[in-house]
Amino acid sequence: MIKYLGSKRTLIPSILRAVRTVEGAGTVIDLFSGTSRVGHALKAAGYRVLANDHNAYAATLARCYVQADAEDVLPDAERLVREFNALPGRHGWFTETYCIRSRFFMPKNGERIDAIREAVARKGLHPELEAVVLTSLMEAADRVDSTTGVQMAYLKRWARRAANDLQMRVPALLPRAAHGKGEAHQLDALDAARALSADVVYVDPPYNQHSYLGNYHVWESLVRWDKPETYGVACKRADCRVRRSEFNSRPACAAALRRVLQALRTDAVVVSLSNEGYVTRAEVESVLADLWGGAASVHVLAHDYKRYVGAQIGIHNSRGERVGSVSHLRNTEYLFTARREGARKRTYLQAGTMKHEACAAA
Repeated sequence: MIKYLGSKRTLIPSILRAVRTVEGAGTVIDLFSGTSRVGHALKAAGYRVLANDHNAYAATLARCYVQADAEDVLPDAERLVREFNALPGRHGWFTETYCIRSRFFMPKNGERIDAIREAVARKGLHPELEAVVLTSLMEAADRVDSTTGVQMAYLKRWARRAANDLQMRVPALLPRAAHGKGEAHQLDALDAARALSADVVYVDPPYNQHSYLGNYHVWESLVRWDKPETYGVACKRADCRVRRSEFNSRPACAAALRRVLQALRTDAVVVSLSNEGYVTRAEVESVLADLWGGAASVHVLAHDYKRYVGAQIGIHNSRGERVGSVSHLRNTEYLFTARREGARKRTYLQAGTMKHEACAAA
């Protein structure tokens, strides 16, 4: 899967254990699905997954990894990947924007992306098959990019992987889950909380001022293929300036999370949250304990992590010289579980801190 800030790769075993504690659960909502790494793992475990994310690239990943079933799309996906891998490159909007005006990719790979994306647009594929192909293209591009894992900027010197030739691969598709076919939705989180219902809801909201749209604007443009106006050195989409989320605002974040959690249609909630975020552990515990009229039990696990690769590299000026020091190299990821109980009480459990290593790579 693509490199992604806030990837839950090493937290997945704990998330699965939390979901499995809900007896009889068959359907799980992943409310902020991102790369769908969590949704993919839940589907593999047999759960029917309803994935949601308001960004188009994330909804496409969910349509591939959660909604599409291998038995329905795999033969066609394999055929199309072979066909697209044989296409010669063609200089177009993507190459001009992300290889010439900026340097996210070498031109040879940008031209391949242009040619393949135009070919996909001409095919008029079924939405699930198109999502599989676009996911394959996104992941192929991610393997030859020149960033630290986010698209706020690109490296001053080419990453070694950028010289490799772009090569598509069929994504790791799963057969239909035992509990039924999954779904991919592209809704605002509050709208999804009100519209969807499940036995368990997993909530992993944005946690600081940097929007995922801004961090992964190249993927948004690749999926939408709307060839938008761009601005700045990083050639961000113009709508990055206006498509804002309350979760990226320190004053608004806690209230937004409270509204979403209170709107959920479920009897069990699992929330992951970084200690680097705008919302504190105490605030989340308080909101969760008040769910279902206060009839909630709340449990907390703390996981210690190595921070993403950009923090390890440090702070540099435009000449590539180190100009500052990083305040800390580790952070704590909290995993909260809240369940409706018959009695009105509050229960908090702090487990021993567990050591993990993680970076921006998904």
